Amino acid sequence: MTSRPLIVRLCNWVGDVILTVPSFRLLEQHGYALQLVGKGWAVPLLAGEGWPTHRRPEGLRANVALMRGLRLAARRADPGFDRRTNALVLPNSFSSALEMRLAGLRATGYAHEGRSPLLRRAEPPPAYDEHVLMRYWKLSCALLGIEAEAPREIGLRTLPADQQRADALLVERGVRSGFVVVCPMAGGTFEKLDKRWIHFTEFTRQLMDLGRDIVACPGPGEEGLIAEHHAGVKSLAGVPLGVYGGLLRRAALVVANDTGPAHLAAAVGAPLLSVLGPTLPGQWAPWGPTVEVIRRWPQWPSVDEVLARARTHLDASPRVPSPR
Repeated sequence: MTSRPLIVRLCNWVGDVILTVPSFRLLEQHGYALQLVGKGWAVPLLAGEGWPTHRRPEGLRANVALMRGLRLAARRADPGFDRRTNALVLPNSFSSALEMRLAGLRATGYAHEGRSPLLRRAEPPPAYDEHVLMRYWKLSCALLGIEAEAPREIGLRTLPADQQRADALLVERGVRSGFVVVCPMAGGTFEKLDKRWIHFTEFTRQLMDLGRDIVACPGPGEEGLIAEHHAGVKSLAGVPLGVYGGLLRRAALVVANDTGPAHLAAAVGAPLLSVLGPTLPGQWAPWGPTVEVIRRWPQWPSVDEVLARARTHLDASPRVPSPR
């Protein structure tokens, strides 16, 4: 099958990008050669998948220039590039569609914010409560003109070098096998309500009593939260997302708020307790068979409830001696 270049504007959040991976595989299986454009962290996040991923520069003019450059390269590879739908815009913003139109691309995307005239094909917006993975999946199916069943798991691939770096970091920091990763951070809100589990500090304190090593990988500006509120947790700050995926793959359990690393844990097949508050699980729960959602909204789950579920998972995961 001849590959057809397709320029794809990625979403702006880690969780969203992870949830688009099955859609990208589907497009690739149907003969599209993807050129992805997104934020800088998307490059290491998707490196294991092998898709060319380009970092978006700041500003409209620079972004349009990048898109035009990709368009010119695609035209050289495919003389018919400009005569067909040749781009996919995943964010719902007006600006993301405008960038593609100014670059001369003929994009498919959802009809949001009055941007339909900028798109070659504007699909009706999906139902609000539909899972986000399915929104991206159906948009890709619409571009292909097919109907297909979405996979049960994402199975995000990690570069062998990133997995090696993750394993070396665990040895270097003396983290024993059978460790637990906690993700008490959460960016943004859901329907203007805080997504952070209010009992996370007490939970990590009691989790220490189980005798497992507890690990956190705070992002920029989050290191202080771990030091101040989660004493005893081994903080591995500054870990690139590809290496982070390798760390999560080795964890006996991950306990997380509604946050990007929760989606990453599910995508690499780590056992995950997803503690949700206002977030709608049917719309935003991490995707995959290793995920257990705990939610009691409008109340938050208790420490005892989450700790009991953590014990159940860890009882099936043996501890081994510290690495030498």
